[in-house]
This record gives sequence, structure tokens and C-alpha cells, in this order.
Amino acid sequence: MADEILQCVEIDPQAQPSGVVIWLHGLGADGHDFEPIVPELKLPDSLPLRFVFPHAPRRPVTINQGMVMRAWYDILDLSLERKVDIEHLLQSAGHLERLITREIDAGMPSERIVVAGFSQGGAIALYTGLRYPQQLAGILGLSTYMPTAASLEEERSQANRDTLVMMAHGTMDPLVPVHSGQAARDELKRLGYDVSWHTYPMAHQVCMEEIDEIGAWLRNVLG
Repeated sequence: MADEILQCVEIDPQAQPSGVVIWLHGLGADGHDFEPIVPELKLPDSLPLRFVFPHAPRRPVTINQGMVMRAWYDILDLSLERKVDIEHLLQSAGHLERLITREIDAGMPSERIVVAGFSQGGAIALYTGLRYPQQLAGILGLSTYMPTAASLEEERSQANRDTLVMMAHGTMDPLVPVHSGQAARDELKRLGYDVSWHTYPMAHQVCMEEIDEIGAWLRNVLG
């Protein structure tokens, strides 16, 4: 059902969590993909964070010959514009919004919640976070792009105009070229967002230097 809460991998700290990170995986992966990253972030005991890694719905993906896999939306072609199924994107944004609402209903203030994602998961995090009606702590987009950039200026939320955004990208990424990430960064900066931008000599992946930067950023926005 469209209004269901997605199944998630959930990692809770030993202490009462002081913040939540909801982190969306990339195409064909699942919620376990970024689970091993949590200890690598080296967050201090004084910053006990809850991590939520949802599993995307399974759907046929056009660019992969219609193979059914976990995907936040169908990708219809591999052009520079990266034509995507907007209806799917909106459905996935709704899934993320419901996960945010669940955390708020459990007692976590919205301004202590970070939305994060890798690749198409990052596109959902950017789309949802920038339009979410309550203030969030931060938005993290890794190796990603913004297929809905044209509508952002009209649709963005006043509550998150000052929310910190971190973006990171591999300079040798063959799947989401670095200029796609740069274009998203440039549009966000044009609209006045505070974006920290990082590049690394890697492909469509994450690296230890990047994980260190993410850990430092989380300490900044949630510390």
C-alpha cells in the first residue's frame, strides 16, 4: 500500500537517542547496504544517534531491461537529464515523509532528524528534505543529482531554507557523472542554500575519507 511504513534496518544506540538519521540506499541495494558505515562514522558516546535504513520497494527498472529490483523510482534512460518516473519519485518521497513523521510521533523533534541518501536515494533525500514543512537538522546527498531541480524554487519549504546540506561525489563516477552533482549543488547555491561540497577520486561508491567527512558533518549538525 502507498501509505505503508517501509520495512527498515534500525540501529539504536545504547543511550536514549539524541537524533535520528534516515538513510536511503541506491538502486538495486537494500537497507543493509549502509548498515556497516555506522561504526565507521566514529561518533562519540555523547552523540547517541538512531539510524534508520529503509528498504526501497521492488519494481521493474527500465534501464536494467525491466529487471525487478529495489528502486526508489524507475529510471527511464541514461541521458544527461536522467529521465525518471516522477510518480514513483513522489511515492518514495511520501515513504520518507512517513518515516520522518514516525520519528516525530515517537518523540524526536524534527530539527534533530537528518535525511540522507546515496545515488537515487540521495535524490529522494534532497527532494523530500528541501520541501518538508518542518525544520530538519540536515540533508545529506551522496553521489546523487536532482531530477526535480526545475520545480524546487516554487515548491521548497520555508522551514528548511537554512538547513545545512552536505553533498559528496566521486570524480570518476561512471553512473552519475560528477557534473550532475555539481549542477544540483549550483542550483541549491543559487537559491541560497548552505551547501558543503566534497569530491573524492573514486567511482560510484563511498570511501573512508568521505565517511570521516560525514561523521564530522553529523557532529556539526546534531552535536
